[in-house]
Amino acid sequence: MNAIGTKLKDAYLITTDIFCDNRGSFTESFNLREIEKIIGTYKFVQDCHSVSVKNVVRGLHYQIQNSQGKIVRCLVGEIYDVIVDLRKSSPTFGQWTAFKLSPGQNQLWVPPGFAHGFKSLTERAEVLYKVTDYQYKEHERTLMWNDPDLNINWGEEFEPIMSEKDMKGFSFEECEKYE
Repeated sequence: MNAIGTKLKDAYLITTDIFCDNRGSFTESFNLREIEKIIGTYKFVQDCHSVSVKNVVRGLHYQIQNSQGKIVRCLVGEIYDVIVDLRKSSPTFGQWTAFKLSPGQNQLWVPPGFAHGFKSLTERAEVLYKVTDYQYKEHERTLMWNDPDLNINWGEEFEPIMSEKDMKGFSFEECEKYE
């Protein structure tokens, strides 16, 4: 496993080797010893798996308590994965970055204190993410995906398919940030 730094402090693209032969391919998608060399020590407690149709936007999600770090991996299709640094003490506070993820060797480490979301770019996209804390409904929040202050570039114009909760996300100005 190798880490590629992003423009946001503490966030990394994680690459893995893929071994291919006439049978198909093999990759080691998670190895705690190797991950800890990149991100430090975290306890991963839950795996989440989502399936989305094209133009679904999920997020931008975060928890105001029990903040989750996430390793995000696309298993099927392709997604446009967006993260926003909500840590007030961070030099990249209020900045965002995005990556296209598809099956293969790239995963994204989203540190605790970040909002995370994605747009499905294909007719079907399956995303698996490992998280460092449990999901607590009472602490869940959504940052507005199209906040004018953040001005996230989601690519070409599209009509998003979203949950009611995600459509009612807070603006960056209104969202609760981390100390």
